[in-house]
Amino acid sequence: MHMRGEIWILSLLLFCISPILAPSKAGASEKTTLSISAGVGLKDALYAIQRAYGQQRPEVAIEFNFAASGLLRKQIEQGAPVDLFLAPGRQHLQALLDGGFTDGTHSCALLGNKLVLVVSQEKKRQIGGFADLIEQAETIAIGMPQMVPVGRYAQQTLSHLGLWESLLPRMVYGKSVRQVLAYVDSGNADAGLIFSSDTRLLTSAAVATVAPDNSHAPIIFSMAAMLNSRHPKALADFTAYLQSRQAAAIFASQGFNSLISPE
Repeated sequence: MHMRGEIWILSLLLFCISPILAPSKAGASEKTTLSISAGVGLKDALYAIQRAYGQQRPEVAIEFNFAASGLLRKQIEQGAPVDLFLAPGRQHLQALLDGGFTDGTHSCALLGNKLVLVVSQEKKRQIGGFADLIEQAETIAIGMPQMVPVGRYAQQTLSHLGLWESLLPRMVYGKSVRQVLAYVDSGNADAGLIFSSDTRLLTSAAVATVAPDNSHAPIIFSMAAMLNSRHPKALADFTAYLQSRQAAAIFASQGFNSLISPE
């Protein structure tokens, strides 16, 4: 069912075997700022990366713009000065590839994740899995499918399980995966679908179950270096670092699994 997506992922993985760009060291006197546009679900992991990388390259400043992947893509298309795009899902990366903002040798499938069903504190005993949603959930929170990749995966899963049409009138849409989490954690939604890596932030809600792998396209967080970057050397070094063992360990501590084998 997801054969095309798997072929696309394999093609991106091939470019991760070696650094995306040939890394080079910036001069000690240079002060460079890299602008990174990233999906909200990557916020904690990338702040940890920023701290670790800063110890190695104090002459490079990393600035983040966190938002829904669709919004970030539109900003790039409208001319925002972005050096690197990091986000889940195929849709928005493909648009950047099609638009010529990046290409196959500058984009890479970097991280994997899982989709999980979370339930509010009040519904922990009533909802133990997807089959309970019809009878027990009055509201279900998901990301906006056209803008937020986790929402697209959620739609795929609920459609695969034959639940989408029945649950559609009960949907509450979030502008990011973190907003979906907040809806469920606060009890404003009975259940919701988020990435496994975001479950660390739950305070009262709980994980009910993990979505079957075959119910949605593989969850891939990709990175894409922009071809018009004003700092190609610094960007090369940073993208190489994101593929390193140290970065893989940081991502793992934040709930992501690396899709490459760091050297």
